[in-house]
Amino acid sequence: MVDDIRDDNGADRDPGGSPPPGVDASAAHPARVWNFWLGGRDYFKADRVAGIELSRQFPHLPETARAERAFHVRATRYLAGPAKIRQFLDLGSGLPAGGNTHEIVQRIAPDTGIVYVDNDPVVLAHAKALLDANVSSPEGTVSYLDADLRDVTAVIRGAASTLDYRRPVALIMLGILGYIDDHGVARSITSQLLSALPSGSYLAIADGVSTNDDINRAQLRHNSRSEAPYHLRKPDELASFFDGMDIVEPGVVPCPEWKPDRADATTPAGSAEAHVYCGVARKP
Repeated sequence: MVDDIRDDNGADRDPGGSPPPGVDASAAHPARVWNFWLGGRDYFKADRVAGIELSRQFPHLPETARAERAFHVRATRYLAGPAKIRQFLDLGSGLPAGGNTHEIVQRIAPDTGIVYVDNDPVVLAHAKALLDANVSSPEGTVSYLDADLRDVTAVIRGAASTLDYRRPVALIMLGILGYIDDHGVARSITSQLLSALPSGSYLAIADGVSTNDDINRAQLRHNSRSEAPYHLRKPDELASFFDGMDIVEPGVVPCPEWKPDRADATTPAGSAEAHVYCGVARKP
């Protein structure tokens, strides 16, 4: 269970500080709740309260957040390292608790270019603060694009100011395809994005899966009253996003099982608790 966070005097602590202009800190926000589960600093009291309540309804969610984030770290290390990718297009990056894509890959290859894409004003306010802090390595670039995942043309055109589509790109799509309810539409969006990228590019995906009846029913109840419903897919449906690509071993698996580090190797039981699958594949 996620515990309340208090300062040294026992009072509620608001680690987010003063909210950026135009950001309502009194209402919980999904990106900030996720940041709370990850142990970050970009959330407010309302997000903490919502995170605790959601973790009571869905005890697997904090573990899911951590498992997906750990996969993100390992996958981007692989892509920047053995795969030698020097361009990343990160869709729906949210508010990660450290270990941003540019932080990971530019340690390996400082000349890497990264484009983050989101259309959430909370995330974009955070992104602007990072850009103002000049976070990129001198040799590389980091940029943010205000665009909706569903507007593929806007994403491709906007990212072109940073990315060179004549060279391979790593397309990162973690925890966002579940927000598109129609599986065919989600596959079409992914296919269109990949069509704009050259041979040798990679796709990395992670999303919640419908492998537990109790969680499936709870998710449906949550969706019935949520402004941002999330749709769980079967593992084979998630695998279908990689059709026609060369899948990287070990394939589409629970996140803790994808090339685990010795330090975070997970038992089969721990893998089941995450209820989030992932995969990486190369475009031929």
